[in-house]
Amino acid sequence: MHQKPKQTQKHIPVLLEQTLSYLDPKQGESYLDLTAGYGGHASAILNRTKSPATAILVDRDQMALDALHETFKASDVTILHSDFYKASRELDEAGKQFDVILADLGVSSPHLDKADRGFAIMQEGPLDMRMDQMQMLTAEHIVNTYTKDDIVRILREYGEEPKARRIAELIIDNRPIITTTDLATIVAKAYPGHSRVHPATRTFQALRIAVNDELELLRLSLPIWFRLLRPGGRLGVISFHSLEDRIVKHAFSEAAGDRYDAELRLLTKRPVVGDKDEVVFNPRARSAKLRAVAKINNNLSVSKIRDG
Repeated sequence: MHQKPKQTQKHIPVLLEQTLSYLDPKQGESYLDLTAGYGGHASAILNRTKSPATAILVDRDQMALDALHETFKASDVTILHSDFYKASRELDEAGKQFDVILADLGVSSPHLDKADRGFAIMQEGPLDMRMDQMQMLTAEHIVNTYTKDDIVRILREYGEEPKARRIAELIIDNRPIITTTDLATIVAKAYPGHSRVHPATRTFQALRIAVNDELELLRLSLPIWFRLLRPGGRLGVISFHSLEDRIVKHAFSEAAGDRYDAELRLLTKRPVVGDKDEVVFNPRARSAKLRAVAKINNNLSVSKIRDG
């Protein structure tokens, strides 16, 4: 039986006011949240649309799903247990379309705070890092069974780690590695005398992306999200590192190019970031970037491009 998240595991939605401004949810509009998490963005958007019956909230993490069911227990919102790619594909095949779509790609604070999920560098826990705890692949499996070349590739491609080969050698030499703190200590040996940012940060990011196949799912999903938008509808994607943002930027630019058959219009010329006050209040906002597009509607003018 799944336990409900503790009240101390509070997740503060990033870029909330900016998201509401650019996606501009209106009363009666339908809403799809592809990474609903703990419902922060969803609650605010549904407060604007007043249309829970046409809203679908998606998440692949059981802890988040438990929180969503509790938050929206008095509502007729539809909650789906799925990753965003699978859910998007099924909704597309069913011919669904939405006025407002949001994908917040970040890891929720309770994931980072809960040691047994394996995301935290400074808290001892199993090398797990799965968003969906039903899947088989874990960070421990990668760390303890993958070849050195495969680990180097993961660290370079997903973590942009300059010392990928040295870290891979340290990992191979110290197997088996069981806990997050063991891995963090081993990686730190590649950076003697490190200071502010923990030297294992890029390694943990790379392993998390590999475990959850985050970048590939994003690449596959973006074209589907465009189809899921109704004419005049708005899509926002919040990313937290350059690899994600690069994929979103490229996909948006391709679909919203300056040509006669463009299907989208950019609402953000540049990524929208948090202001100083939000970063102080919510440190996760420091790396958050919002990009937004609108689906062109020949019968309805779309908002003019606004600078981020």
